[in-house]
Amino acid sequence: MYDFAGNVLIEDEFLRDGLQNEARAFSIDEKLHFLAGLEAAGVKRIQLGSFVHPKWVPQMANTDALFAQLSPKPGVTYTALILNMAGLERALAVGVKHLSISVSASETHSRKNLNKSVNEARAQIVAIIERALGEGVAVRAGIQSALGCGFEGRIDPARVEAIAKSYGEIGVQEVNIADTAGLANPVQVYGLCTRLRDVLPDTTALSLHLHDTRGLGLANMVAGLQAGVRIFDAALGGLGGCPFIPKATGNIATEDAAYALAEMGLATGIDQRALGALTRALEVQLGRALPGRMAHIDTGETA
Repeated sequence: MYDFAGNVLIEDEFLRDGLQNEARAFSIDEKLHFLAGLEAAGVKRIQLGSFVHPKWVPQMANTDALFAQLSPKPGVTYTALILNMAGLERALAVGVKHLSISVSASETHSRKNLNKSVNEARAQIVAIIERALGEGVAVRAGIQSALGCGFEGRIDPARVEAIAKSYGEIGVQEVNIADTAGLANPVQVYGLCTRLRDVLPDTTALSLHLHDTRGLGLANMVAGLQAGVRIFDAALGGLGGCPFIPKATGNIATEDAAYALAEMGLATGIDQRALGALTRALEVQLGRALPGRMAHIDTGETA
């Protein structure tokens, strides 16, 4: 059952998902400092921000400038989130080569997040994905609230499957399944991921965005591993959450995920101790302790 081997890719989303809920705005220099720390720790895919209207997410207002000042490191993928064609145009203008875009499987969440129904959002996303792919941009297409909705509760897996299958038919490189409200359990994660793997092309990767709101983030990651998933989202220190869902807080901490995967014999290339030091520095800036565990356990100090 636990015969794991090989490599796992962790996408760190601290600079986007982690900061979008914070009252404190981070400057470009501060973001570049933490970006350098993530790179030095060996994180291979980093989400720098989102190209959304600053009226709705003011913490992401400097994403364009951040990409413009980026000094790419070999072997690292720099990605961002977009919601619409305007966001895509902004991303193309600063040369972004990897993008995430998603729709919700929940009608209520879709309307709160995009002010559109699920079908309206799905219709809109097709043209955006096709345009991005035509521009040579790698696309990760996501499904939010795929494992439960904070407003509606259970989501029909058949709805998630239909959206995922349509993504595969368009030709995206990756389909991301998001537990946006942090409601998932391991049995549910395993069942949905195996179901989706059966309908997606072999050339389309499957990834998981798991919130640790109810303490099941790492258990759900293991269930994903059992279903063959080898790409996971996390955030430095365990920051993050959806601003449009009450109490949907807390990603898996990147340092915790890296530690757990290493203990199970899977390689990420990430130095979790280096990330722990970065988390502790972040705690000083935010003025509070963060939910990630390994930053407080594995400090490199002796008793």
